[in-house]
This record gives sequence, C-alpha cells and structure tokens, in this order.
Amino acid sequence: MTDDVRPVRLQTVDDSNVRAVIALSVTEDQEQFVAPNVHSLAEAFATDKVWVRAICAGETPVGFVMLSDDTDKQRYYIWRFMIDAEYQRRGFGRRAMELVHDYIRTRPGGTRAFLSYVPGDGGPEPFYRSLGYTDTGRVHDNEREAAVDL
Repeated sequence: MTDDVRPVRLQTVDDSNVRAVIALSVTEDQEQFVAPNVHSLAEAFATDKVWVRAICAGETPVGFVMLSDDTDKQRYYIWRFMIDAEYQRRGFGRRAMELVHDYIRTRPGGTRAFLSYVPGDGGPEPFYRSLGYTDTGRVHDNEREAAVDL
C-alpha cells in the first residue's frame, strides 16, 4: 500500500460531483462484492435516514460511502463502501473509514458501527478485519454482518 499525500474528506453528493461518483467503479473481479454507485444512489433517494458521501482525495472523488443513519434506533450501518479501482491501496479507504467512524461517534448512541460483506476471495473481509470489525454471527441476504466498537 502506498499512502497518497492528498487529504481525504467526505463530501456531500450533489450536482457538482454526482456524475463523477456514478463513474467510479471497482475492478471487474470485485463487482460481486458491491453494487454500482448509481444503484446505491437510487436506493438512497428512495430511503429515509440515509447519509451518502463522496470520498474525495483533495478535490478528486475516489470512492463512495452510504450509511444507514437511524438516530431513533441508534444503530449505524455502513450500507455501501467502495474505492475506485484506480485509487485502491493508497490509504484512501482506511482514512475514509476513520472519518465515517468519527461521524458515527457524533450521532446519538454512536458507539458501534455495523456493516455487511459478501464473503469470498478478493472480497473486503480482510480490510474490515484490519479496522477491528468482527463477525456478529448474523447473515443478511448472504452477507455476513460485522461490527466494531467505536
């Protein structure tokens, strides 16, 4: 992994960057692990209590994150997370997850983050484990749920 020196930030998805976010994609062999961003944005549009952000390195969108942001249940679920194939292994994903965790900590009861992943070779499980996520034992639509205490 090579760390890129550009600062990572989470930016609202709006008219200025939505096309760039939609154009981001993972490698072909990773497509089985995450939905395309256009699909995620459509789901976000039709769902309440969702928080979507472009992951930017400097001014360049390099990834996307979508969080179920339910303050009533006080359960914060990273619904989608991806880094574009061109920008993987540069430290952007790790820094972006730290920023997502920082955001969750500001939410009522934001002491734990959840996510789910499709298991398989080349999948995101090792990355999530490196961030401290452990399996909860739950499975949703063939995806394993994991959580980390913040």
